[in-house]
Amino acid sequence: MATLAPKRVAVAYSAGRDSTALLHATLHAARGAGVEVLALHVHHGLSPHADAWLAHGQRQCARWARLGLPVRFIVHRLSDAPRGGDSVEAWARQARYGALRAMALEAQAGIVLLAHHRRDQAETLLLQALRGGGVAGLAGMPRRIERDGMVWERPWLDARREAIEAYVRRHRLRFIDDDSNTDERFARNRLRLAAWPAIVDAFPQAEASLAQSARWAQQAAAALDELAAIDLERVADANGLIVTEWRTLSEARQSNALRAWLASIGQPAPASLVLRLQHELGGQGAWPATGGELRVHRGRLGFVASLPTPAETPERESALSIRRAGRHALPGWGGELVATRVKHDGIPLAWLGALVLRVREGGEQFQAGLGRPPRSLKKQYQAAAVPAWDRDGPLVWSGGQLLFVPGLGIDARVIGLPGQAQVSLAWRRIPRG
Repeated sequence: MATLAPKRVAVAYSAGRDSTALLHATLHAARGAGVEVLALHVHHGLSPHADAWLAHGQRQCARWARLGLPVRFIVHRLSDAPRGGDSVEAWARQARYGALRAMALEAQAGIVLLAHHRRDQAETLLLQALRGGGVAGLAGMPRRIERDGMVWERPWLDARREAIEAYVRRHRLRFIDDDSNTDERFARNRLRLAAWPAIVDAFPQAEASLAQSARWAQQAAAALDELAAIDLERVADANGLIVTEWRTLSEARQSNALRAWLASIGQPAPASLVLRLQHELGGQGAWPATGGELRVHRGRLGFVASLPTPAETPERESALSIRRAGRHALPGWGGELVATRVKHDGIPLAWLGALVLRVREGGEQFQAGLGRPPRSLKKQYQAAAVPAWDRDGPLVWSGGQLLFVPGLGIDARVIGLPGQAQVSLAWRRIPRG
């Protein structure tokens, strides 16, 4: 088990064998250490037994609490369901992680422990390979990752399933069996029930070898991410992907950088889109994307969101308070402001407690850099080659001073002094799904 540094840690608890064992082990590690353990249970509503599983989890946690273990049971009932044509596996996975994150954040737990083990990792690699996954897919599940303000950790990713089964027997733990685990309509179940026994019979070390391959793939994926970051420093800027610079890369690096750039703007990067862009990207053009389209303007590839209908458009927010780094959704504007802590060239946090958000009205002056004169937004947009469709985000004001303009950045007149707590701001349009 990892060292329990936070005062509150969460465990994803389905009430099945693996999560029951992890919750029990975490409770005993936390006992006497002043750490509260949250048992997060997601009620999917997909099985007729879901209510019984929830009741079992509640009883188990109540029994452990009476024994002095520091557990609190929290449940989230999903209110929606997969639509026709959706993959039930994919929908359930996405909905589960969303619910776990929401419960953990509400309870002020910054880390969620997941009970995946070595065989789960081996199965994941095989499934990704059979689906034609790239290096990122073959990397399987990370041991630890920070995403959207939450740390996800799999402390037993190198543990054999047999070791977890032995732990359950030794401590006589009660758990539920999910009947859907035998439903061969699901790809993982087909692999687990039909193919895995034959694989292990032919290759007894398959589980350990595949898990090791996933670790090598994780290193390769990390190296590709580092390479993409180096390339994007040269071939992309705040206004998009610079096509002529991008074309100077090798074909493999073009693909790698393009995938990273698409991810940075919140777009999926299916192989079909990457290949199409590699073949077609040159002068003017447009390509369908999630919630809008990709479009070239002045030699830069950028994302243009679809315009919502009046009925779909919520009222635009006119005020915002930023007290710390993080993402601040502004659905009325169709995006979010992202505040990131920086040591220099940022806005002092003291300026951000009472912000005013406005549309461009004309006459606004923006200073693009220290020692440069303030100029009208129109001239600044033209100088920075900001396309018209990237000029519709909120202008951010404080105390009558313009602080930030999407596409241009922070006004130089409000850059903080050394030693001040500062953040940078970025405007990110959220694609309409």
